[in-house]
Amino acid sequence: MSTIQNKTLLFQELELMDYQPAFDYQLKLMNEIIDVKLKNRDENVDLKTETPNYLLFVEHPHVYTLGKSGDEHNMLANSKKLEEINATFVKTNRGGDITYHGFGQIVGYPILDLDNFKSDIHLYMRNLEEVMIRVIAEYGLKGERSEGETGVWLDVGKPYARKICAMGVKTSKWVTMHGFALNVNTDLRYFEYIIPCGIKDKTVTSLQRELEREFSPDEVGDVKLKIKKHFCDVFEAVII
Repeated sequence: MSTIQNKTLLFQELELMDYQPAFDYQLKLMNEIIDVKLKNRDENVDLKTETPNYLLFVEHPHVYTLGKSGDEHNMLANSKKLEEINATFVKTNRGGDITYHGFGQIVGYPILDLDNFKSDIHLYMRNLEEVMIRVIAEYGLKGERSEGETGVWLDVGKPYARKICAMGVKTSKWVTMHGFALNVNTDLRYFEYIIPCGIKDKTVTSLQRELEREFSPDEVGDVKLKIKKHFCDVFEAVII
């Protein structure tokens, strides 16, 4: 592995992008980092190379993604219905079950070499949750963790508990891909066509629903700035 921890993040705003090309781009970055790590482990290499880290923001058109351990029965819409609602369905390689990505949602893909931080996937997930808990706290919302249910929730333990930020990741050689999806102006009707994350007894919410107002483009930009700030604080990183 690298002899020096690199805690800088190369930030990229991908804007609106279909799911598959964004997936392919993540995989490309992940594999490039893994290649550097493997070369660094070669005893014949005298000069070790720092591994980079990336933080990508993107917005996807309507798409449902199913994790590798997910249950396809949690997809409630058939192909005809998907066509009617202008959505696609993709099986992907992250952990977790089924989720929705769409307009009005901030999706973040950290492509990190965890050897630059802490090689602990459990801690990594808790840190991602901590970032989003701090972000929504700036809007007066108390985000919480729900035991055994990854993500950030509101009113955990109550009959109206609801998820505001979903998470799912994949790691290889301690390099991450996939990440988080924060509902801002998200059309929550699209969640009615799935059992979100395979959890039947809880609902989904958004900043728009909780604060009873739509976020302007400038306000969405402010949310992104808050995510970047708290990500740097929690991971003790610097964005460049």
